[in-house]
Parts: sequence; C-alpha cells; structure tokens
Amino acid sequence: MFQHSGHDVRDNIVPSSSRVVQAQHDGNANHLAQEKSPYLLQHARNPVAWYPWGEEAFVKARRENKPIFLSVGYSTCHWCHVMERESFENSEIAGVLNEHFVSIKVDREERPDVDRVYMAFVQATTGSGGWPMSVWLTPDLKPFIGGTYYPPEDYGGRPGFRSLLLRIAEAWKKDQQAIVGSAGEVIRQLQHYTTVSSSGEAESGRALLDDAYRQIKSSYDPRHGGFGGAPKFPRPVILNFMLRYYARTGAQDALEMSLFTLHKMAEGGMHDHLGGGFHRYSVDDQWHVPHFEKMLYDQAQLACSYLEAWQITGDGFYAGVARDVLNYVLQEMTGDEGQFYSAEDADSEGLEGKFYLWEEAEINTALGIETAEIFNYHYGVEPRGNAPSDPHGMLRNQNILIVRHTLAETAARFSMTVKEARAVLDGARSRLLQIRAQRPRPHRDDKTLTAWNGLMISAFARAAQVLAVEERTATAAAAPKAFSCLAAAEAAAHFIETRLYDPKNGRLWRRYREGEAAIDGFADDYAYLVQGLIDLYEASFNIKWLTWAIALQKQQDALFWDQAGGGYFSTTGKDHSVLLRMKEDYDGAEPSANSVAGLNLLRLAHMTGDKELSERAGKLFSTFAGRLQQTPGVMPQMLAAWDFSMNAVKQIIIAGKPQAPDTRALLQQIHRRFIPNRILLLADGSTDQKQPAGPLAWIDQYGQLAGKATLYLCENYVCRLPATDPAELAAVLDRHTTKR
Repeated sequence: MFQHSGHDVRDNIVPSSSRVVQAQHDGNANHLAQEKSPYLLQHARNPVAWYPWGEEAFVKARRENKPIFLSVGYSTCHWCHVMERESFENSEIAGVLNEHFVSIKVDREERPDVDRVYMAFVQATTGSGGWPMSVWLTPDLKPFIGGTYYPPEDYGGRPGFRSLLLRIAEAWKKDQQAIVGSAGEVIRQLQHYTTVSSSGEAESGRALLDDAYRQIKSSYDPRHGGFGGAPKFPRPVILNFMLRYYARTGAQDALEMSLFTLHKMAEGGMHDHLGGGFHRYSVDDQWHVPHFEKMLYDQAQLACSYLEAWQITGDGFYAGVARDVLNYVLQEMTGDEGQFYSAEDADSEGLEGKFYLWEEAEINTALGIETAEIFNYHYGVEPRGNAPSDPHGMLRNQNILIVRHTLAETAARFSMTVKEARAVLDGARSRLLQIRAQRPRPHRDDKTLTAWNGLMISAFARAAQVLAVEERTATAAAAPKAFSCLAAAEAAAHFIETRLYDPKNGRLWRRYREGEAAIDGFADDYAYLVQGLIDLYEASFNIKWLTWAIALQKQQDALFWDQAGGGYFSTTGKDHSVLLRMKEDYDGAEPSANSVAGLNLLRLAHMTGDKELSERAGKLFSTFAGRLQQTPGVMPQMLAAWDFSMNAVKQIIIAGKPQAPDTRALLQQIHRRFIPNRILLLADGSTDQKQPAGPLAWIDQYGQLAGKATLYLCENYVCRLPATDPAELAAVLDRHTTKR
C-alpha cells in the first residue's frame, strides 16, 4: 500500500468520476474517449496517445515497427492512479511513449483474458505481479519485458519509468531481431507452463482433501486469524472448503479456525464499521490497515461465508455481519434496474482511504466528550492515530476504526449494561456516518459485469433463505430483510437476462454500461451466473431460473470445454489477439471458473437426473487431480466441489405451494442448518413441472400427504418416509448433520 511515489499525490487532483465525464466530451482526448470502461475513460485526457486493445493499435505497431507498451489496471486501483499522475500525465514521459511506442490501455475487469496472459508472463519473469501491470510487447503481441508500478524517475538503485522507456527504445533499435526471437521463446514456454490437462484420478479423493486441510491448517495465524501473513486477503474460497470439511468430518479445528477468522475480519479495520462492507485486503497481519477499495466479488463471497457461519452456530453476530454487507451493496452498489456495480475506489481527494479516516478531535467534536470516550475506547481511537505502522507518514494522526474491546468489555468499562452500550455505539456510528456522507465520496465503477453479478445473486438468494429463519429467531432490526434479498437477486437476474444475454444464440455478454453490452462472455461469466441461478431457484422455486441455468451450462460446455484434455478454457479461443488459451487453476480472490463449474455440474446432475453432467464433473476433477496432488491448497473451491462428490447427496423434495405456511415451516428447518451436500426442489404440481421433457418432470410423482406440505429426504433417488411435521423433520435432519 505505502510505496514511495516521488510525488505528492495531493497535487492537481481531479476526481476520477469527473475525469470519466470530461473525457467523453473533450475534443482533445485520445483514442480512449469513446470507450465505456471507467478505467479507460480516466486516461482518455492523458497526453499519452492511448489506444484500446484492438486491431487499430496492432496495425499501427506493425506498420511503424514499434513495440507496444501495454498498461493494465482498473478504475478503483490506487497505484494505477499514482502511476497516472506521476507518469501518464507527465508531458515529457508521454512524449517518449508517443515517439517510440504504441501505447495500449486495458481494463483487467473487462478483459481478464488479456490480463491473464500477460500477468502469467510478469509473474514467471519477476516472481510477483499486481496492478498497474506494465508490459512491453513486440508488434505481434509477444511480451519481452514486464513489471508493475514504476516511479517516474530513478530511485533506490532502480530505474524509473522514463529511463526504462529510453533503454527499451534503444534496445529495440539495436537488437530487434534478438528481442523478437526471445519473445517467441517466451510464448512457447508460457504455453507449456500454463497447460493443464487430464492427469488421471487422484489416488484417494478423501486423502486429497485431508492433505489440503493439513496444508491450509499449517498456514493458519492463531493470533489474528486468517491464513498466511501480510498482506492478508479474505479468500472466502478457503472458508468454503474448511466449513465443508468440518461438516463431513466433524473436525473442530476446521470450524474454529474459520469462525475465528470471520470474527477477526469483522472486528478489523478491513471492515467498514460505519457504512458496511469489506475493503479488499489488509496490508498488515492484524486486519487493521486496509487497502481501501471495495470490490463486489468480495462482498458476495463474504456474505455467503457469514451466512454459513450463522447456520452452523446460530450466533446472531454472523448474521449481523452478513446483513451489514448486503445492506452496503443495496445502498451503494446497486443500480436503478437492480444491476450490481463493480467497485468503489480506494482514493478520495487524491489520498488513499481519506474518506474512511478519522482524527480523534473530529470524533470528539461530533459526538461530545462523554459519548466519544465510549466510542474511542471501543474502536481503538487514539490522539496520534492508531495505525500499527506508517512508513511514509500518510496516516499521521489518523484512525482506522477497529474493534479493540468487546461490547461486554466496553459496557463494563463505563458501568453500563450491554444494551445501553450497544445503543450508545449505534447512535455514534449513525452520527459519524452522517458526517462522513458530506465528504467527497470515492469514485464508483458503475459498469456491470455478468460474472460478479452472478456471485452477488448467489449471496442475496442464499440470504433470502437463511435470513428468513434468522428474523424469526433474533431481534434483527437492521435491513435488509429476507424478502428484499430475494427481490434483489431476482432483479439482478432479470437485468442480465434482458441486457447481457442474447436469447437468439444463447450467449452472454461480459459487460454493460450506459446502454451498451459488449465483450463476449468468458467461462467465469457462465459459471458464476449458473451458480447464482441455481441458488435463485432454491430460494424462489421459480423454475425459469433453473431452466436458464441448464441452458447456460450447455452453452458453457459448448464454448469452453476442452474435449482433448478436459476442463474449461477461460476463453472461446476465437479472439486471435489473445495468444494463449488458458485454463484457470487457482482459486484466489475470485474462484476459478473450473472450480465453480465442478459444483454446478454436480448440483444440476442431482436436480435433473442427467448422468452426463456428473460424468463431466468427474472428468473435470480428473483434469486437475495432478495439480491438486502437488499443491492441494491451491484450489480450495475445487476441493469444496470434490467434497460434495465424496458425500451421499441429499435430495430434498418438498411437495407443497411455495408460499404456504406449512411449506415455509418445513423450509425453515432446512435453512437453519448447514447442509452443504444437498439440493432443494419443490414439487408444486405446476404446468412447467409436469412437462415430460422438463428438467423436474421426475419429481411430479411426489405429492402431499393428507393435504399437508410434505418433505421427502432422498439419497440417490431412494427416499425415506415422508415428513409433514417440522419437529419430526428437525429430528431427522439433526441425525444427518454435524453439530458443533
């Protein structure tokens, strides 16, 4: 987070959102002015003669025999902003770029295919990666030098950006043939390095899961929670695996590590205690000092993790955090048509985190000394600031709110009841939130990405199920309520259906903004949306969503499945400007499309009875078996899918009307429990269900008993005696679920 920039970032600040608008109406703008990406539009008024990724720039590079400078980032990236101010707005550096290079700017969120190829090169050649990513290419798009952020001038023995540009330009003039030859070899090596193909079945699926558990456990931080050291990313995919491992094996350590991590993250500075939601990661190991941008994919995945923690424990703390995240998304990240926006920036007024930081004097003035004393004690506010480290003085006297004392400790410290302390803190947060709302807000990237909306649909659909139960078992006054969660999920699904889906060819678009849908969907767009639609069906029982999920799964198979080697490619391979057709084999901040697809295939197979889907899932696991045996912790979401396949899947069929009280009473018993190896179906006798070729025609045989909603608990299509009494069902479920 805090690198030397050689420049005061407070100079000459123009807010990102303003620059996006200006670029679209500026006759002096470069070739990015007509793009829709907020990131590209932020750079449209730079003196650099930027081009978007495309044939116009490629032709120019070939015609003029110039190397390409490729800069990849995203609109809410702090160090992307820094490099722009220092270098891309510098007329002298822009002159060097314009004279010796063809400069291309890429939004990594719109074009993950381009980003993935060149990030693989940067990581392979430098040992690390990140954004902004800076790569120099031959005119035929092969990389030969790469890195990330560069300061404008030489610093600490490292070449600055201007010096590096001049060196590369000189090398191109003198040794072009050698550079081209070397770049060709680089691509051949990358092709070998990134190839994933079937390596046979793992020796033992259960042993593989055990190995992964031990590897992940060895990286656990028992003091602060989380896995690995600083910087700490949430990586909900690890929690997904750990909670499922606990559910199958009863391993208490897997549960305790997960719950402690969720607690520490929620108490930390990475959690926005006033406005809700989570920042992208913590730069320290205590979850204290965040990298302040907020990403939609983090909110979606973390909400699901906290919902599952509530199902396991019944502790309202976890449901409260999930509500906090979902309410933030509804308030700040949702468009007028129900679509979800992509991210909020780390910066405001040219400083990272300024929107979220507080001086003690500000809080004392806003709350009054008596209330401020309670608030400051609880949230660790200090006169000189509370950041554990600040090497460049950017956090001097600033406080990042972090829970330093529990509610009980705070109440005891000030001789109050817990209820009284909670009321004081609630009022204080509300007051500070009102004051913060008057500050210049960070830029919001308002493009809609199909993949990330799919993740968020899952979160709201699952919340609609879980929070409906939690509202009946706790005094949960904070929005959003369960019904609004279902409405949010359905609105987003409808938006994608009408704006980002072509029913004529059954294909998805990647991105929508300002009336334009563009960029063919990638494998993750299909996989994440299919997952969201399956979850939405289980929340609403509207068969439309399940039917669409099945159609999209077939389309994903047709477009991305590797018939020879197994697994899903990330791209269709039809865009020849993308030199490598890669398969994702890492579950990082976002799960890989292959990992998500593995579980989708299994769930759809058990819902529809289509054995081809389960066979394809088996081939998928086989493709990545070798990778998982070597480094089992690298794909925890894939392991969660594999865990699903290791269990006898519970097919839960309810015969009844979806909104009838007796149906809802049975559903409450399902939703209050963490049953990861289940699928949920409703036999309501509708016309859609009775269609002979319909996906759920096979469940039409299941009906109500004595006119009551009836639940059938089946494994491998063999069912136990049906249940109509919720208490009887609860006893049956308790015998088949792991209890803490």
